[in-house]
Amino acid sequence: MKIMINGIQSNLRFSSAHVIPGHESCGYIHGHSYFVDVEIEGERAGDFEFVVDFKDVKSYTKAICNELDHRLLIPVYNDLIDIKDFNKKSDSIFDLKEEKTVHFKIAGKGYSIPGEDCVFLPLPYSSAEELSKFFAETLAKKLAEKYDNLEYVAVGVNEGIGQGAIYKKVLDD
Repeated sequence: MKIMINGIQSNLRFSSAHVIPGHESCGYIHGHSYFVDVEIEGERAGDFEFVVDFKDVKSYTKAICNELDHRLLIPVYNDLIDIKDFNKKSDSIFDLKEEKTVHFKIAGKGYSIPGEDCVFLPLPYSSAEELSKFFAETLAKKLAEKYDNLEYVAVGVNEGIGQGAIYKKVLDD
């Protein structure tokens, strides 16, 4: 059985700025009002024969949205982003959160931004495609702590109405 959650109607939203380094128009810092749709398939189980409790899915997804909301999304593993005093191969992105000011270059343009205004993502891009994968994998991992009956978790990250990407994370037995 499949359950679906509509991000607009369930208030699974966030607004963030991002950049797609090297892209003709999206290579400039710009923002979107995103919304997140979720689809989960699995066997009905438990006392109430739910596939999954909607409350859990919404709260876990909302927590991810809240972390990204009103921040600049920085895909740390993009080859065109150079973060000062940070080695992508050996340093932890968690250390970047502690920086008061983060200095970086994107395709040669320099930026200095308070660290608390940024979310450093372990991604090559902050595109809808990569964000949907990030959400699906993060949500699947969290749900697996409580549910063992799920077949897949699919998440759609929409940059606006009619424009988004969906990633389907198939869960291992």
